[in-house]
Amino acid sequence: MRLLIGRLAAAAAGGASLYAAFPPLGWWPAAFVGPALLVVALGPLNDSEPGARTGAGIGFTFGFVFFLLLLPWVGLYVGDYAWWALATVEALYLAAFGAGAVHLVRRAARGSRAARGRRAARGLRQVGVVVAVVVGLAAWWSLWESIRGSWPWGGFPWGSLAFSHADGPLLPLASVGGARFLGAVIAASGFAIGLAILALLRRATAASALAPLTVPVAVLALAALVPVGAADRGSGGDGNNGGDGDGTDLRVAVIQGNVPRLGLDFNSQRAAVLDNHLAETHRLADDVAAGAEPRPDLVLWPENASDVPALDDDAAAAALTEASVAVGAPIFLGTIDRLGGGPDTLNTQLLWDGSSGPVDRHDKKYIQPFGEWLPWRDLIEALFPIAENAGHFVPGEGDGTVDVAGVTAGTATCFEVAFDAAARDPVSGGAQILTVPTNNATFGHSPMSYQQLAMSRVRAVEHDVPVLVAATSGVSAIISADGTVEQETEIFEAATLTADLRLDGAGTLATQVGAATELALGVLGAVTVIVALVTGRRELRLDRVDDARPER
Repeated sequence: MRLLIGRLAAAAAGGASLYAAFPPLGWWPAAFVGPALLVVALGPLNDSEPGARTGAGIGFTFGFVFFLLLLPWVGLYVGDYAWWALATVEALYLAAFGAGAVHLVRRAARGSRAARGRRAARGLRQVGVVVAVVVGLAAWWSLWESIRGSWPWGGFPWGSLAFSHADGPLLPLASVGGARFLGAVIAASGFAIGLAILALLRRATAASALAPLTVPVAVLALAALVPVGAADRGSGGDGNNGGDGDGTDLRVAVIQGNVPRLGLDFNSQRAAVLDNHLAETHRLADDVAAGAEPRPDLVLWPENASDVPALDDDAAAAALTEASVAVGAPIFLGTIDRLGGGPDTLNTQLLWDGSSGPVDRHDKKYIQPFGEWLPWRDLIEALFPIAENAGHFVPGEGDGTVDVAGVTAGTATCFEVAFDAAARDPVSGGAQILTVPTNNATFGHSPMSYQQLAMSRVRAVEHDVPVLVAATSGVSAIISADGTVEQETEIFEAATLTADLRLDGAGTLATQVGAATELALGVLGAVTVIVALVTGRRELRLDRVDDARPER
């Protein structure tokens, strides 16, 4: 019982450590500590080998602590029950990980024991077994991140391991295989450290303790060889990025109009939110007219900047046209489009040109359950009346790109940036910049905005593309292709960011192979756990046979 309590304590400490790697703390080394402690908790100690049920409990404890610390903003205005319920559900995926991972960790220990009697090949055998286990564990972790990020109801990929590493040394690897690959190599490094610690605790040979450390060393060496960002692409922050390439120059303005109040009540102030963004745009137009600012090619507004339906409201349409004419550029604005007069609604980004009105659009494809739409609506509303605030949004279609000023811009609206395909597909379709319009007013002063900003930074490196984040209330930012935040607003203030971008194309190896890499990791993870389970049972039977033989 003491050993079990110790395992659960180590798992809880691991979950807390992993949380520390994410904003607001952002201590990226903790992303290695968390998985390391999880492996220690799952490993055989004092002749005690945890089974699948114990592994599930350890994984659940790790996940519950991690998500409980990461997601308090979920219940900020709807109640703590939403926060605790989501943390519980997300922890179930870590329970499944733990149930399978115990077999792999056990395999590493048995492989080391089997190698002791073969002196000539012992060192090589130990390294081989440990590396195979580490790769299998990382792939198994990646599989459950993929499942968590896609099922059910589209999934919830928030807290994926890659998003802890916006300032970490392994970030360049996002451009090699995508965010899922980056998360896998972070996990592999942490698991390898954990196996080394486990070998020391079990008083194994020095080779057994050193063998796992070959993995993080190799990973760091690989990351050092991968360049980050294009030297002639990105933002200079002050209107001149200094690039010498032969690409296209695009002058952009990001508008943060702010909201009149915090919480869910801001939705009742639709006209005021629109007016705030109109006023900030007219301030920019005055600066352009006075020669204080160059005329932009594109003005980016946030998600929900005009929750007054711009396609149906003549006054809103006229105001948008006036603002676009005044600033001399199209406005890419967030609004809603009610379908057929019923409750079904599209969360839409409209490209609004002063001379032509709406000329292009992006309809949000990845909509969030229990927020933008409600599964089992009748039942949930009966149990929780506040659920009536959930939207009636439906997923849109399209490739996530719009054309403006001779440039193809990609869009991942708000939570969409957490989904790999939402960023990958537009860049694959020719997008040279990625816009992330978002509305975080319902999450107050919580870390949510900064966690989302970290995702946008990872996406910039993953696809070698400048990223523009426009938030109703913050944080808005201009991010260069190497993940650097060139400009950033404060939260809950009106502000405008402007910059010149030099666009020489975008896309990386990860843009091309990211989906295949995720699939390959998932298959590898499932296969390695099955192999470890089968071989482990076979070795256990052989051990029992050996024990039953009479001594000679």
